[in-house]
Amino acid sequence: MTIRALIFDFDGTLLDTESHEFRRWQDLYARHGRELDLSAWRQGVGTWGAFDPWAGLELAQDAREEARAALHEEIMASIRADDLRPGVRVLLGEARAAGLRLAIASSSDRSWIEPWLEQHGLAGTFEVLATRDQVTRVKPDPELYALALEKLGLRASEAVAVEDSFHGATAAHRAGLRVVVVPNDVTAGSPFLDEWPLLDGFEGGLRALLGAVGETARS
Repeated sequence: MTIRALIFDFDGTLLDTESHEFRRWQDLYARHGRELDLSAWRQGVGTWGAFDPWAGLELAQDAREEARAALHEEIMASIRADDLRPGVRVLLGEARAAGLRLAIASSSDRSWIEPWLEQHGLAGTFEVLATRDQVTRVKPDPELYALALEKLGLRASEAVAVEDSFHGATAAHRAGLRVVVVPNDVTAGSPFLDEWPLLDGFEGGLRALLGAVGETARS
């Protein structure tokens, strides 16, 4: 079956917001004499409500609100100073040149994703955005990927999902898509299934990505 579209996760995949967030939370824990366990943190990556980092700090309400505001600013400043993951721009350009359609399926809201796409010059690059505010259940439920496929008018066999997290890859797998996992510093070491090809990064471009699932592009 010819691959006609790539469906990308956003956070941690295209833009590594996840590593920035984890590091700032690590700093906050350290300031309170605590250590933030990476394996526990990974439980919440790519989904919502699976892990509450505030529970490990046991702060009074006023102290928590003060810390929350400062933490948000630190995370946002860190993300704003960063670029897309290496190789992403080239990969997207190659995909478009090959006639592949591009979509995003994300457990984040559209209002979070669009400003980052604008900042990095990707506004209009993705034909479809399937986001948290459009579905009842987020990843690892397959609903986001089912929505992206519906908007594209494609079958699962005609698209490849690109993910960084276990929850995200699980969602794509449950939706019937082949999935390529490109972990970041936070998600590397997650218990990915053997049938999900892993790439170290995006530097290999479109050839490496599609080659991982045994496919080539055809417009």
